[in-house]
This record gives sequence, structure tokens and C-alpha cells, in this order.
Amino acid sequence: MVVYATFRFREFPVYKDSLKFISSIKEYSLKHFPKSEQFVLTSQLWRALNSIILNIAEGTDRYSRKDFSRFLNNAIGSLNEVVACLDIALLDGYITDKKHDEFLKIADNLYRQLKAFSSSVRKSRI
Repeated sequence: MVVYATFRFREFPVYKDSLKFISSIKEYSLKHFPKSEQFVLTSQLWRALNSIILNIAEGTDRYSRKDFSRFLNNAIGSLNEVVACLDIALLDGYITDKKHDEFLKIADNLYRQLKAFSSSVRKSRI
């Protein structure tokens, strides 16, 4: 992968981990969610997943630490929405308990990374 200094968000561990999380959930939902959910739950889930990454990227070059932190907090909000979508998928029988737990474990890790990163950004001199 070529690294461009102007896109520093691509080097953040939470960004890279989020990309993997997004990919695994999208792949799972394509295989296991019914076609009838394509424009409902699947669409909402994918928008929330994409929003995690987009908020990290968009906030990176804001002019203040407070702004960047706000975008990281928006990413957390999107992650919470993903977890709620996964809960609905479990309730509706589109996802197994085991897979649900697996995804929640990864989501918990991302949540902790985003919280720590947001706190670090507020305290730093970026």
C-alpha cells in the first residue's frame, strides 16, 4: 500500500481495524441476510458501518482538536448504531449467537480505541 502524507487517517490503527470490521460484517450480511432486508436493515447497517470510517477520515484534518474529537465521537455513535443493527439481526434470526458475540467483541475493541483516541486528541497539540 502506498502511503500519502496528506491522508494520515489511513495509518491510524482504529481506521485499519474498522476497515476489517466493515468488510467482515458486509460479507456476512451478503451471505446470511434475506434479500427482503436489502433496502431495510442491510442498507441501514451498511450506512452505519461506512459512517464509522467516514467520520474518522473527515475529522482528521479539522482545524481544532475539539472538531476532530467531535468526529471521532460521531464514529462512536455510528458504531453504536451498528451494534443495534446486529441486535435486530439476532432478534430476527439473521445472525447466530456465536457470530453476534464475535462481532460485538470486535465492536467493543473499536469503541475503546475510538474513546481513547478521542481523549488523546483533545489533550494533544495536533
